[in-house]
Amino acid sequence: MNKSELKQLIDLRKNLHQYPELSGEEKETAKRVLEFFKSLKPDELIEEVGGTGLLVIYQGKEEGLTSMYRCELDGLPIWEDNNIRHISKVDGKSHTCGHDGHMAIISGIGMKLAKERPKKGKVVLLFQPAEETGEGAANVGSDKKFHKHNPDLAFALHNLPGHEKHQIVIKKGAFAAASVGMIIKLKGRNSHSAHPEAGNSPAEAMCKCIVALEKLPDAMKKFTLVTVINAQLGEIAFGTTPGQAVIRATLRAYENETRDLLVTYAEKLCSQIAKEYGLEIEFDYIESFTATHNDPEAWEYGNEAAKKLGLQVKHIRTPFRWSEDFGHFSLKTKTLLFGLGSGTNQPQLHEPNFDFPDDLIETGVNMFWEVIQKIHFED
Repeated sequence: MNKSELKQLIDLRKNLHQYPELSGEEKETAKRVLEFFKSLKPDELIEEVGGTGLLVIYQGKEEGLTSMYRCELDGLPIWEDNNIRHISKVDGKSHTCGHDGHMAIISGIGMKLAKERPKKGKVVLLFQPAEETGEGAANVGSDKKFHKHNPDLAFALHNLPGHEKHQIVIKKGAFAAASVGMIIKLKGRNSHSAHPEAGNSPAEAMCKCIVALEKLPDAMKKFTLVTVINAQLGEIAFGTTPGQAVIRATLRAYENETRDLLVTYAEKLCSQIAKEYGLEIEFDYIESFTATHNDPEAWEYGNEAAKKLGLQVKHIRTPFRWSEDFGHFSLKTKTLLFGLGSGTNQPQLHEPNFDFPDDLIETGVNMFWEVIQKIHFED
């Protein structure tokens, strides 16, 4: 890319950074992206995909595969604490996961495709809503507007602090964990705090559940993790004993089946404790993420692209514990999610002083462009 083109992408990134929107609310973000693409003359621009999502289509003249390149539209409910000139102008919201940079990278592919359309097949650029809540990919996948452009191969990246800048972090098979948010509600009976024996407080059962849940992975053969993230007992009323309690926990595993088994065991464990104390119990679930699985064929495209560009490649053996809803596409097509190192001294994702390094934009564009060359230009 020349300096002028790169500056356009950096300016876009910084503009997006200043106006973050939360999952499912990304209407203005989608409009900004849409405006950027109007001069790039795609064959189709499809709005409101899976909610606020945007599909940008470049069609080749010859028949061939459909490949998709995905980024995320949403920001986070985090106050930004930084001294950068392009700091968020929206109170309590920020792009502290780098999705602004990911959008700039995918927009850079559009700039290249506008000058050199694919020889064969179809290139789909997806600006996906609601990644942070785990809902966006599934909503896109169930949208009829997306079905017409179902990809044969799908690619995405995520910047990774703690890894050498421009390093490509890649793995065959499981890459990012499956997870789900579990909400456990215990119901007992209130009483006057002067006569606690007249009620049935869930306090002791709540504590037992918390301890037991976090020890549950010890009994599992494969990797699992239970992290209790919140617990609430009763209300603040010094004259009343608590009658209910809520425990919230995130359950993780590297495989969807193992995560589901962990959920089953967690329900049985907490139900047993509730029964012991004569309490009612119910379970709710939120923010469900499917495991992201890298297909060998898609992996080969990414690995060859990195080698051709002379980038440092790190082949990891253990999947990441965090989750990414790109895993939903892994259920239906051949996918590759890889990491792009953003520096060993870079603040971690979701920290209030995180800002996407602009010099990663060109590296990300080049990686995807090499893949596109292989799929859509070579005979």
